[in-house]
Amino acid sequence: MAAEPAPAPLETDPKYDDYDYPTTAPVPANGHPGYLTPGQQAQVFQLRMLLEAEGYKERLDTLTLLRFLRARKFDVNLSKQMFIDCEKWRQEIKLDEILPTWEYPEKEEVFKYYPQYYHKTDKDGRPVYIEQLGNIDLAAMYKITTPERMLTNLAIEYERVADPRLPACSRKAGVLLETCCTIMDMSGVGLSKASQVYSYVKSVSALSQNYYPERLGRLYIINAPWGFGAVWNMIKGWLDPVTVQKIHVLGSGYQKQLLAQVPAENLPKQLGGTCECPGGCQLSDAGPWREPEWTRPAKWEKKKEDAAIVATPAEIKENPEAAQGAAAAPAPAEAEVAAAPAPAAA
Repeated sequence: MAAEPAPAPLETDPKYDDYDYPTTAPVPANGHPGYLTPGQQAQVFQLRMLLEAEGYKERLDTLTLLRFLRARKFDVNLSKQMFIDCEKWRQEIKLDEILPTWEYPEKEEVFKYYPQYYHKTDKDGRPVYIEQLGNIDLAAMYKITTPERMLTNLAIEYERVADPRLPACSRKAGVLLETCCTIMDMSGVGLSKASQVYSYVKSVSALSQNYYPERLGRLYIINAPWGFGAVWNMIKGWLDPVTVQKIHVLGSGYQKQLLAQVPAENLPKQLGGTCECPGGCQLSDAGPWREPEWTRPAKWEKKKEDAAIVATPAEIKENPEAAQGAAAAPAPAEAEVAAAPAPAAA
């Protein structure tokens, strides 16, 4: 059995890399930041050069490229194609345009049927993501929202995982955290709802696997209904074998195994923990990303502020009101503080 590589500082590119959080993986793992071979580091450089030659300028930082390389077993050409496919998808849904101003006012109503939320951290310091599938009623949900908006909101949440959630968790843990701990509660999913649930889960799985590689740390499927084993065998066919190893299918007696990974005080009471956030855990978004000591404004927030603040002399000459707006706008440093999310009650 080959020995794990010795830890070494991540080789970064100042043109693309600007990390203000740890960049070494928490445990020695081949191909992960801090444990790269010289050949793997060279493959990062090669992938970046190929993408630059294709005209890409965004998301070429080292950690992002490493995730795509790991997802394709460090095959540079396959990683390149996966990255390009992801960028095309982002352009099709205009993700970078809508991210800074995205609003999802129907969230609370949708959550009555399908709660999906991030809530605190597991024992490794990773964000805990929870889905409760028992009340899914797609017909009722689509009177509130649309399938496109639901998937877009999911993509927005993935973007917010990348920044600011995971950086905040990494700062607090003192190591690089790139994945989440997911809990999928199947309580209440009977035969009448099974087809709705599994068809939607399939579309969500495709989005996460194709466009957000290497984000799953662990997945606990709890309260798995009778007969789920056969369905799980089918679902496994959609997933990479490495991903399958991270998934734990548990019945109603899941508490001991789940609490071994998630502290009781971080787990909502309805799932066997002790947490009862004021206003409900589902809408609290509690976690290090809401704690001033660990969070920083996301890069996409800064871009929004820069675009809103800057007013050129030509614009002021043509529109005197722009001058008043520019004068009233906060200075960049003040804007960053104002944009930082307020701490949520835990």
